[in-house]
Amino acid sequence: MSHEAFVFISYAATAAVLLGLLAFTLADGRARKRELAELEAQGIRRRSQAVQGGKS
Repeated sequence: MSHEAFVFISYAATAAVLLGLLAFTLADGRARKRELAELEAQGIRRRSQAVQGGKS
């Protein structure tokens, strides 16, 4: 294998891993948003959300 082929394969592998991580992160973020929406629909609120008329 030539040096150029090795470098190309290395960059391609790195790009594939980074794209995989990006796809996983985006999919996981969507799943967390969906779970949060379901919890808020059930009346469960975030601790960081300010309580009306009082302290949080």
